[in-house]
Amino acid sequence: MKQSLELRASQQLTMTPQLQQAIRLLQLPAAELALEIREALESNVMLEPEDDTDHAVAAAAPEGTTPATPDPSEERLGSNATDATELGEGMAVSEHWDDTGHNGPAGATAEGDGGSDFLDRQAAPADSLRDHLQWQVDLSSLGATDRQIAAALIDALDERGHLAEPVSELRSALDADVDADIDEDDINAVLTILQHMDPIGIGARDAREALQIQIDAMPPDTPGRQTARQAIEADWSLFSPGRQVALREHLKVDQEQLDLALSLIRRLDPHPGSRFGETRTDYVVPDCRVRRVNGRWQVEINPEASPRVRINDYYASLIRRGDSSRDNSLLRDHLQEARWLIKSLESRRDTLQRVAECVVERQQAFLEYGEESMQPLVLRDVAEAIDMHESTVSRITSRKYILTPQGTLEFKHFFSSHVPTADGGECSATAIRARIRRQVAAEDPARPLSDSRLTETLRGEGIHVARRTVAKYREVMGIASSTQRKRLR
Repeated sequence: MKQSLELRASQQLTMTPQLQQAIRLLQLPAAELALEIREALESNVMLEPEDDTDHAVAAAAPEGTTPATPDPSEERLGSNATDATELGEGMAVSEHWDDTGHNGPAGATAEGDGGSDFLDRQAAPADSLRDHLQWQVDLSSLGATDRQIAAALIDALDERGHLAEPVSELRSALDADVDADIDEDDINAVLTILQHMDPIGIGARDAREALQIQIDAMPPDTPGRQTARQAIEADWSLFSPGRQVALREHLKVDQEQLDLALSLIRRLDPHPGSRFGETRTDYVVPDCRVRRVNGRWQVEINPEASPRVRINDYYASLIRRGDSSRDNSLLRDHLQEARWLIKSLESRRDTLQRVAECVVERQQAFLEYGEESMQPLVLRDVAEAIDMHESTVSRITSRKYILTPQGTLEFKHFFSSHVPTADGGECSATAIRARIRRQVAAEDPARPLSDSRLTETLRGEGIHVARRTVAKYREVMGIASSTQRKRLR
């Protein structure tokens, strides 16, 4: 094989680190963006959270007063330092977020709750089922041996709160760990106490027993209690859709008594342990807000979901020109990285503002009248309107939320496919689902609307859709079929 050198000219697209950072920040939701900025503030000495405190004090100062003269020894800390002016200054804040209860951007520190960090205000992880039960056992008057039995029972619970192991196997395990003699009656006695702790019904062998424990714990004079108890003990196949008549005949009650018992059963929890989890509860923080001002809809970016940072003037003033020392080079690198981050955040904020304004302009009818007035909209429509690539619109709307008069909604809620109407126009799939939901809610329970009837009703409103499309939308919304929705009077 002969080796040779060859020159070849070619073109290829290479993403710079700055562009990669900007693209990555575009798709980050509020919580992840706050974490990204916190890490940047901790690793880059040139960055500091932007604070409006000085601007607020200056604005509140009486007219004609002169601001206090700073200490001469601190003059080099301000943005008037020569190197700081040339190498980077803080950026002014223009956004505001009125009437929302959010007083400052994430990362800013101040006294009171208004200045606390966004991540610090997130919900703490909830107690697990085992921790919750063990806490109650510790507060009880159980003896040492019974506490060991209770701990073994708690360890034997599955994620639904049911007892996953037979009592006989638990007795064998306890015999090896406990010095005292334990029989199955001792274990069952402690199990009964455990089953009446919070949540009631915990430690049941199955869903039926969990419901029975919860029913028995109700006051004897609870309306429908006895019928509900008999229904739980009956064949569960009688609870299948369309078998209410057979269930009523089996229980020998009228429809009113049956409805009362079924209503009572629906309030019970067959899996009382499923409400506990190891995961934390995250609350949605809207990225922007839309409200009507002087008859026009305006979009505001939430500074808490899109926090600002700026160049620290003091550290910027330490950079010396012509100095190639290691410390000076490190400061220059930090300054450059800080500039890239600030520019990427500004680009993200500007893109979010433009996309939100375009979406609000297209969906003004929805903001005023609700889902039935939702207009068809796809990513391509927004991308063409604001002269951006469709992938950019997709990234900036991913996992972002907007606060509207109709509630806090994800951006993707405003995007839906086009469905042709009878007059040659187009209707949003979201609007069609809202109409179906309204018609089902207003139907006669004894004569529910079938998919064909719903299709005819929509056609009467000028929306021509196929019956299978109506059935698909109904199933997506979790609405049962007309046969399953039928209720006897």
